[in-house]
Amino acid sequence: MAQDTKEFPPIRACLFDMDGLLLDTEDKYSESVNTMLERYGRPPMPWSVKAQLQGRPGPAAAAIFHEWAQLPIPQEQFTLEQAEIQRKLFPSAAPLPGVVELLKNLNSAKPKGAKDGEKLHLALATSSHTGNFKLKTDHLGHLFEVFVDARRVLGDDPRIAKGRGKPAPDIYLLALDMVNATLAEGEAPIKPEECLVFEDSVPGVEAGRRAGMQAIWCPHPGLKEEFIGREDLVLAGRIPDAQGVIGEGAGEIGDGYAQYLLTLENFPYEKYGIVVEN
Repeated sequence: MAQDTKEFPPIRACLFDMDGLLLDTEDKYSESVNTMLERYGRPPMPWSVKAQLQGRPGPAAAAIFHEWAQLPIPQEQFTLEQAEIQRKLFPSAAPLPGVVELLKNLNSAKPKGAKDGEKLHLALATSSHTGNFKLKTDHLGHLFEVFVDARRVLGDDPRIAKGRGKPAPDIYLLALDMVNATLAEGEAPIKPEECLVFEDSVPGVEAGRRAGMQAIWCPHPGLKEEFIGREDLVLAGRIPDAQGVIGEGAGEIGDGYAQYLLTLENFPYEKYGIVVEN
């Protein structure tokens, strides 16, 4: 996973995915899906399939899943039964390692060279729709307080056009617009290259890269296994879709815009020009 020595401006905004990045909900999604598959005599879902679902809006992920699963029930019935399982699982969602400390530090941080009063800005950009978002986070209000309502983009946000979920860049560009719209008077607008996207999914990394932003890829170990030998393509946002097409605006291999992290613990703040206020 080679990267060049290109220098970047200090990060002024951090934009976060949620499922599998901040919370352990990817494992809960797997549990709910596999419970349904077992119920109807089908084998557990492999990571080769799950990797195609991560980060995508619900309808797009559902289409991919059902084409593979070939269940003997209508998709609508599957959705209803799975939702019942998820209503039991999601309220026990918990932060992943390093998340609590990272969000606390970033919420009090500032960019290197910032003017007096300027700080680092945080926003949430998740493909989870409002109902599931509440199930996953209502018991974690203290954790999500760092993302004010005016800087949250959910998967059912009407400002994201149909079919323009991740890996399209729209959700991250909208999150940046929301941050810029709420800056203090006199603070210069934040540019895409001054943003750091935190993602676990491959479509999410692609979305950030196509938005012209820097990116952190911190995947589930099961997902990482699926992309051994192709990590550089993931970091460049150059994994082709099912038709072999690479999204417009993807980066170049080794351009330094993205980095793989095993965990969000011990985050390298200095590398991104982030000064943590103790």
